[in-house]
Amino acid sequence: MRDRLTGLGGLLLGLARRVAAFGRRKSTAFNELWRHSLQFRVTVSTLAMSAAVVFVLGMVLQNQITDRLMTTKEDAATAQLDAVVRTVESELVGDAGQDDALRERLTNAVNRITTSSVAAQDASSSAAGTFEPVLAAGDPERPASRTISAGPYDKVSGRLRGFVENNTPAKEFHTAGGTTYLAIGAPITTTTRPLQVYLLFPLTSEQNTVATVQNTLVVGSFALLALLAGITNIVVRQVVQPVRRAAGAAEQFAHGELDRRLEVIGEDDLSKLAVAYNEMAASIQRQIRQLEEFGELQRRFTSDVSHELRTPLTTVRMAADVLHASREQFPAGLARSTELLTDELDRFEQLLADLLEISRLDAGVEELSSEVTDVRPIAQRAAEQVSGLAESMGSPIEVDLPDEPVEAEVDARRIERILRNLLANAVDHGEGRPVRLRLAATEPETPATAEPGDGTTDEAGAEGGSGSTAEWPGAVAITIRDQGIGLRPGESELVFNRFWRADPSRNRRTGGTGLGLAISQEDARLHGGTLDAWGEPDRGSCFRLTLPRRVGGAYTANPLPLPPEDARPAAGADGARDVRTDLQPGETV
Repeated sequence: MRDRLTGLGGLLLGLARRVAAFGRRKSTAFNELWRHSLQFRVTVSTLAMSAAVVFVLGMVLQNQITDRLMTTKEDAATAQLDAVVRTVESELVGDAGQDDALRERLTNAVNRITTSSVAAQDASSSAAGTFEPVLAAGDPERPASRTISAGPYDKVSGRLRGFVENNTPAKEFHTAGGTTYLAIGAPITTTTRPLQVYLLFPLTSEQNTVATVQNTLVVGSFALLALLAGITNIVVRQVVQPVRRAAGAAEQFAHGELDRRLEVIGEDDLSKLAVAYNEMAASIQRQIRQLEEFGELQRRFTSDVSHELRTPLTTVRMAADVLHASREQFPAGLARSTELLTDELDRFEQLLADLLEISRLDAGVEELSSEVTDVRPIAQRAAEQVSGLAESMGSPIEVDLPDEPVEAEVDARRIERILRNLLANAVDHGEGRPVRLRLAATEPETPATAEPGDGTTDEAGAEGGSGSTAEWPGAVAITIRDQGIGLRPGESELVFNRFWRADPSRNRRTGGTGLGLAISQEDARLHGGTLDAWGEPDRGSCFRLTLPRRVGGAYTANPLPLPPEDARPAAGADGARDVRTDLQPGETV
């Protein structure tokens, strides 16, 4: 028996879990519809409010009908009682007798009441309906067991008997034998002993009438609510459909279909909305085309100027080299001018190269020459190339690389250029303090086991991997930390702007072109990664390059934090924290 009960309990528990899961799925589907469908939301809201109104009206109407039926029944019963009392008083005049004689006279009176009520079918008796008469010879000073009665005396409640036996007419609703009665009683005053007459009016017909009214109201309410839901749905659909078409057209317009327009039907408000949308789309299309043409002209101008300057620059370079080679034969002032000319020509050539590079990036014609390689040698080469500048500035470069190979699919030339630019900037702004380059990586992970970590999270990749067995390739991060002048609040959002300088009056030793960080950010975006910055005044700055280990891949955790671990807490009173750690691959600062 215990095993059977255990099995039954397990079955019921499993059934309860299935019902709960089904309810959750239904609730989730309802919530989705509620959030995303205006038509569904308006229809449900209208249906709920209509149901409340119909319920209140139905209750009021039912109460009114029931009260009217009972009032009519009571008035007719009172009139019927008066007629019966007169009949009984005429039958039982004087001494009513004792025991058997009294019982016989009461029975005859009851028969007379029944006969006279059937014969006299007036308006009052018809409204009162059929009844069961009861005559009793009761006395409040005598026990109820000695009461002599005729008719169904046991159906009369003790409460009603008490009132009538004390010469007080009374009435009440009473249930006896499964039937509800309107019981009404009055004393008989023409006899020498106390007599009472009771009339029991069954309320079966009234209950049937009320039940019929209730069923009619329920069925009518459901039909009315269904009709209201249908009408609301149709009306709302007429309004929502044009809005949906407008939203679809706007979405297609946002995806580049600039010729997409709405159909204008009629002259109502929605038609005016369509006309306004079409005019707005046409205006935006014209402006976009103008901007595209202007951007194309600007890129072409930059590229043409850069190319055209190469020929005269080559000639000037040859002349400057000749002068620079003979500078020892010149006076001191002229020799110094020759050196300055050579330095500025070097900067000019770098500027032209950067302009050509940025114009190619803007035109979208740059392509990655990526291959799977160890990132450590790339970082080491970049540090060696800047080591000469670092020695002259008194800012040694500390390289922190893992012992194991860190392989990733990258374009080595571009990554090396990014690190070289970042290191040169760190040395230039490091105020003679050490500059640290740190490399770290995360291992590939599966969508089922991946957990968000510190730093960058690729939402698109996470969504795309849902339900898939494909691996996220992990990420490689490189930070370059200096202890120099740092960045003021808000400047971390500006450092990647073209030709932006934190302090234009400051003397730079590297003679940068102002395009290095902008190009570096574009190179990082080509890999599907990010380049972001953090800094605090007099606490230095930190630039973090994050790359997926596979070009265009996704990653959930960043190997290196930003702000760096040696930075002071971001919740300080000075509000010096200025960082974004929620960057997505391809998102700019």
